[in-house]
This record gives sequence, C-alpha cells and structure tokens, in this order.
Amino acid sequence: MVTSVDGILNINKPWGQTSFSIVSLVKRLSGEKRVGHAGTLDPAATGVLPVCLGQGTRIIEFLVEASKAYRAEIELGVATDTHDATGTVVSRGDPSGISREKLLSALDSFRGLIEQTPPMYSAVKHEGKPLYQLARSGIKVARKSRKRWVYRLELLDWQPPVATVEVECSKGTYIRSLADDLGQLLDCGGSLKSLVRLRCGIFTIEDAITVPQLEEGFRHGYWQQFLYPIDSVLSQWGAVVVDDAAGEDIKNGRPLAPEGADNLPQPVEGNRCRVYTRDGDFLAMLCFDGEKGQWQPEKVFATTDR
Repeated sequence: MVTSVDGILNINKPWGQTSFSIVSLVKRLSGEKRVGHAGTLDPAATGVLPVCLGQGTRIIEFLVEASKAYRAEIELGVATDTHDATGTVVSRGDPSGISREKLLSALDSFRGLIEQTPPMYSAVKHEGKPLYQLARSGIKVARKSRKRWVYRLELLDWQPPVATVEVECSKGTYIRSLADDLGQLLDCGGSLKSLVRLRCGIFTIEDAITVPQLEEGFRHGYWQQFLYPIDSVLSQWGAVVVDDAAGEDIKNGRPLAPEGADNLPQPVEGNRCRVYTRDGDFLAMLCFDGEKGQWQPEKVFATTDR
C-alpha cells in the first residue's frame, strides 16, 4: 500500500524551464501521481512556483486566487509580438525623451482597477484552443479585455531605457501586457526584459527552495521537510473544531450540525471555514449555503491510504 504525499512545495523556478517541467520533475522524484502547480510562470520568468502534491492539488484553486508580487524590468523603445524579450521585435521607438517624472506619471495609470487585454502568446483559450497555438500559426484574434487589480506599482530604478518596477496584483494580471501598455502610453513601445515572481499568496521568494536543493533533499531522504501543510494556505478563513460524530458526518458529505462544532463563524452566504478534529487533524473546508442555512462540506481532506 502506497501512502499519499500531501502538501505544497515552494520552488524557485529557474530561467528557461517551463512550469510543467518542474511539475514533471517533482512527480518523478516523489513518486506521487497527483502533482500540479498554482499559477504558470513563463519559461523566461523565475521565482515562486507553488507545487502541490497529493491532496494538496485540491487547494490549487485557492492558491490561484491569491494575490501575486513581481519584480520586472521593462525595456522601453522595443515592442515584440510576445510582449517580452523572447519575441520578435515588431517596432522600435525613441525613449530618449522620457524623464523619470514622465515615467512616474505614466505608471500612475496602471494602479488600482485596470483593464488588460490578454496577449496572443498566452494560455487563454479561444474556441477551445490556447491563444499561443493560434499565434504560432500566424492567426490573430480579438480578445476581450479583463478587469484586474494592481494594488501596488513602485518604480525601483530607472536606467534608460530600462525601468525596474515591483508590482503587487490580483490573479490573471499579465506583467508582459503591462510592459506593452506602458510602452504604448509613452509612445515609444515597451517589452518585458525580465520577470521574477516574488510572492504567491503566503509563499515568498526568500523561503523558496532551488531545484538543486530539492534534488539534494530527494537524494538524502529529507525532501519532505520542505513540504508545507495543506491548510497553511487557508488561514484567511476561520477554524472550527468538531467532535467525532460531526467529523463522520462531514466525511460522508453531510452538513455540519452547529452543536457538533466549537466557534463556528458568522453564517454568511459563501463564507468558508476550516474544520479540525479534536486531535488537531485538518479535516475539511466548509462553505455556508445561505439558501439551506447550513455549513456544507466543500472539500474533505480526511487522510486515506491507497
């Protein structure tokens, strides 16, 4: 009988590797079949890539929803078809007249709630096909703009023609598109020269492990020390402790009876809470169903062997 390995690895993805290749590496080294990442990084980008194993794959949706932080180098005067340095140059402009003050003023336009159009070279699908597949075939299609939040956008350095910025943003924000849009606003073109993801939810680059560190951990049998528990990424929701009877109900998909739990949060439609046994084991996520007036099991994480 093989025991599932459940948890999350915070990996510092190196330049040139795809997010999928990191997942494949973890799958091969760990022997765990269920492995997935929470938020794709382009091959030319580096930084925080949470990789979920076992039942950890079931909380990917919560990680994907989390805010992200990046450090980006934007080269003005050069626009490419991919909006980054890996693409083909489609236009060149003259950024020599752009002062620090003019750049700061332009950056003001990209803070708060903004609209972005996904780049053609992206995984967004059009009629079932990823846009990047269409782009590689020379096909360009209209894309709908999407609203995204930029919580913080700070200019760290301006060494013409390269601006270094830090960005904190909501899910689905394309920093490549931000670079291209900035270049258009300044009327000289722009593209992403380099990108580092500094944070994804609770995971930071300071705590991320490199691929060589991970491989060393596998070689010497201590790699599981790098695993974060599943519930570590769910701390924004309240926690309740349930008795054995309520725990069995939850495991079997039945709603939680209020008398079977301690410290239930305020019942609000769509609100969630974490559930633990009296032994401290993480059991499930519940979601409040306003129509039924009940806390319903949303995801059950009862440990099982297979």
